[in-house]
Amino acid sequence: MKASEPVLRLERFVPYRLSVLANRISAALARRYRDRFGLSVPEWRVMAVLGREDGLSARELSARTAMDKVKITRAAQALARKGLVARERDRRDHRVTRHRLTGRGREIYAAVAAEALAWERRFLAGLDGCERACLERMLGRLERRIAEVEGAPEDLACEV
Repeated sequence: MKASEPVLRLERFVPYRLSVLANRISAALARRYRDRFGLSVPEWRVMAVLGREDGLSARELSARTAMDKVKITRAAQALARKGLVARERDRRDHRVTRHRLTGRGREIYAAVAAEALAWERRFLAGLDGCERACLERMLGRLERRIAEVEGAPEDLACEV
């Protein structure tokens, strides 16, 4: 390696660190949801969105979960087979399928939501109130910033 070449220290590279942390959190939660409720990550994400807003299409679910439409469709089909989600054709556009939680789906959603919030409280317990507020602000800024960077020409995106 030449002295003038940039050195990427992966263990200090923020995008990598965020990805690893997100993967570890997702895996920890996935084990809990799989073991306790028999749900995959895409399934519980779909349920989490439908728990707040019923009647969404696969496209709308995809936008709210940042998962591709194929994954959403498979998750919704699996949830329908389990009796947790009802799928109905849109009255105005029969090409669109709308999704809603069934009564049993609402029960499972309530249990999943309670467990998720309890897990989050335990996870964040090492931070004081000020640090949690700061983390929330920083996450919001980074979420807004990625939209700016994604829309920037490639040569400008590195000037973050």
